[in-house]
Amino acid sequence: MNRTSEAVLTTLTPDFEQLKENGIQASQLLKSLANPDRLMLLCQLVQGEACVSELETLTGITQPSLSQQLGILRDKGLVTTRREGRLIYYSIDSDDALAVMQVLYEQFC
Repeated sequence: MNRTSEAVLTTLTPDFEQLKENGIQASQLLKSLANPDRLMLLCQLVQGEACVSELETLTGITQPSLSQQLGILRDKGLVTTRREGRLIYYSIDSDDALAVMQVLYEQFC
């Protein structure tokens, strides 16, 4: 085998540890999305930030389920909050989640 063949083989050989880590991260993201209420919330947030009362109206998810699901999304690092007076606004805070949700939005929302 010449040097060129060895270089090509080296660049084509997958880094199994990196693939495994990426698979774990993807699996964790998909687990976080695997809930109809969380998907509806994120479908709304793909369009831009929204306050809790807007999300309740747009999705039909009522308290306390709405707060529970938003808390899970916040704990997983998928959304962030911004306070304006008494209102709390939510927006998507994960590039990976946004990329997945944009595809899902086009297909299902």
